[in-house]
Amino acid sequence: MSEEIPKKGKAAVVVNEGPEFRIEVQEVDVPEPKDDEVLLRLNATGLCMSDVQVSTEDAFVSKAFADSQAEQTHASTVPHKLTRDSCSFMMNDWAVPPMSHFGTTCAGHEGAGVVVKVGSKVTDWKVGDRGGVKPLWDVCHNCQECWNGRENYCQKGVYTGLVAQGTYCQYITSPAKYTSRIPDGVPDEVAGPIMCSASTMHRALIESNLKPGNWVVFPGGGGGVGIQGVQLAKAMGMRAIAVDSGSAKKDLCLKMGAEEFVDFKEHSDVAARIKEIADGVGAHGVLVTAYQSYKDSINFIGDRIGGKIMCIALPPAGTIVLGTDPNIFAFKNLSIIGTLVGTMQDTAATLDYARRGLLKSICEVRGMSAFPESVQQLRRGEIAGRVVIDFNKE
Repeated sequence: MSEEIPKKGKAAVVVNEGPEFRIEVQEVDVPEPKDDEVLLRLNATGLCMSDVQVSTEDAFVSKAFADSQAEQTHASTVPHKLTRDSCSFMMNDWAVPPMSHFGTTCAGHEGAGVVVKVGSKVTDWKVGDRGGVKPLWDVCHNCQECWNGRENYCQKGVYTGLVAQGTYCQYITSPAKYTSRIPDGVPDEVAGPIMCSASTMHRALIESNLKPGNWVVFPGGGGGVGIQGVQLAKAMGMRAIAVDSGSAKKDLCLKMGAEEFVDFKEHSDVAARIKEIADGVGAHGVLVTAYQSYKDSINFIGDRIGGKIMCIALPPAGTIVLGTDPNIFAFKNLSIIGTLVGTMQDTAATLDYARRGLLKSICEVRGMSAFPESVQQLRRGEIAGRVVIDFNKE
């Protein structure tokens, strides 16, 4: 089985990195896979807020160290404090070299497509296999975190769309051992967002140890990450409450399995409304995907004993402190837990949920010509769910 590979492919290239960045659809050279890589022809890429989100990570990263890493090869590493879900690659508002310093022209980290070429040492992939690219392009595979299935905390992670070319590019290389297999029955427009948003939420739900029947609140539930959490919570037997605003997000959340939707613009006391819904007690868990909600998240627990707050959204450094009187932690057995993107195992699990029909499409599929404005709409917070770009659609 073979496929003719062109010399150039479509890409949404970042122009004028920084606060006034823009996206231009261009033709770029198709890369050649290394011996241990596969070349994927992506059919779809999701657009994730973490590609454009404004943040300031100055307090968390050594510029000198990042500069030294930037001098290395395409597969160089960056300090793990450059966490994917707080990144702002196109805005270039980190105290680190811009993506162009690494030779990267395309952002994106939610790609789904098909293998069109394999490297000389690749034996377990063949042309025609379906594969996906995640926020972590690769990890070291040889540290304690990688050994224990926690490679999302690998300190030598290579980040897609910063150090490695992102999924806004039609043809992209990927390490064979870290490419996710996409099963039959899962369309590319569903598989793309699973690479980041769904696997991230799956990891958070697993680490929360919440149980079937528990009330789970999703601040930002109508966004691309939160809506995957709503679906997964329902699939796991939990009862989801989405907090967001607007009729479009309300309709989406209720359609995808939220038992209740609380519009923060319509309720003067969101915590009181959540307590009323959650048996008059409060939520068992809060999975924060909108960092503006951290200030209210403890109140969403209400009088519940043993509540869990999962920190997923990463705000600009130094802008938010999450905490309260230690007596509340003690008497309510309250836990606040941080979590990062999903692992290979999480991606496989969420793809299986999709194969079984338990994770449905939460996206609007658009063609390549819509790429530039779609990114700007995402930046302005105008998108419910996810926008996925189809590389085969003009």
